Amino acid sequence: MSTRDDDILDFDFFDEEAPPSWDEPEEGGPGPRGDRGPRRGGPRFRAPGTLTPLLRLIALIALAILIVVLLVVWVEGCTSAAKRDRYQDYLSEIGAVGNASARLGQQLNTLLTTPGLNQEDLDAKLGGYVQTAENQVQRAESLDPPGPMVGPNEGAVEALQFRVNGLRGLQTTFKQTTDETEPSVAGERLAVQAQRLLASDVVWTDSFQAPAESVLESEGIEGLDVPSSEFVTTDDFISPGSLAAIWQRIQGASTGGTPTGLHGTGIAYVKALPSGQLLSTTTETTILATNDLAFEVGVEGTGESQEVQIKVTLTIPAQPDPIVRTAIIPIIEPGETKAVTLKVGDLVPFAEQLALKVDVDPVAGETNTANNTAEYPVIFSF
Repeated sequence: MSTRDDDILDFDFFDEEAPPSWDEPEEGGPGPRGDRGPRRGGPRFRAPGTLTPLLRLIALIALAILIVVLLVVWVEGCTSAAKRDRYQDYLSEIGAVGNASARLGQQLNTLLTTPGLNQEDLDAKLGGYVQTAENQVQRAESLDPPGPMVGPNEGAVEALQFRVNGLRGLQTTFKQTTDETEPSVAGERLAVQAQRLLASDVVWTDSFQAPAESVLESEGIEGLDVPSSEFVTTDDFISPGSLAAIWQRIQGASTGGTPTGLHGTGIAYVKALPSGQLLSTTTETTILATNDLAFEVGVEGTGESQEVQIKVTLTIPAQPDPIVRTAIIPIIEPGETKAVTLKVGDLVPFAEQLALKVDVDPVAGETNTANNTAEYPVIFSF
């Protein structure tokens, strides 16, 4: 082998730099670890040092988003609850006004059917009713309804103002007709004022109740009831004929006169409910006793005059105490039959022959009371 060949061999095998080892110690570090035995496996790799902080950042962002979402839901829930509470508070307040006004209407009915009522007492009472109705208008005006309820609240105020006008009109007309000689003329004039009271119920329904219900629906508020308010519960106090008879009765009491003409009431029929069985004074009736058991008593005006405040009493003999129910018929016109319902229920004596009794109190000036009391043989069964 030549000298040139030796040079090539030296270059290829001995002068080639060895590849760096993964475990090669740093300069100045400890020596080789040949004494620990040969290494197993290939090179060892480590995860990049930035991976763990990145995962933490993603988790924190997700947590922050979750917190924001939950916070938004909570705020919306609180806002919705507060909104519903405000509507509920307003409806409670206006409902209290409407209920008080409806009670005032009931008081007016009772006043106009009070036996012996004279013009002086009527005028004083109506003056007080007018003042009460004006206070109710002011209460409704002072309320602070939610924005969408401003319009309906104005409708409620308008309805209450109709009631003020109607009551004031009745008071004035009763005064102005004291010298009238024709009851029918007085009745017509009074009916004009009474129509304002009837109109107030329509205004309450159409201008307050219906619009308020629409507001609740559009606002997505459920479970709240819009209050009603009924001032006129019967046509007996708004028709010209009825008001003419009321006027005539009041004028007669004002002059200190006693009832004239034919007066009276009588029992027209007695019916068991809900079965509808008509009771007989001569034949025993078997009645099924249920929780809904009641008796309907029809009373007829048998005289020539309007009768008011007719008391009806039903008595069922029982031990140790009899079962007694009462009701009042506010007003009956001559020849008219009106009914009242007296609830009894199933707490009645069973399998016993009983005499159910009905009494209708005589009215002022009534002379024939033979048809004011009747007994009906009955037996109650399961």
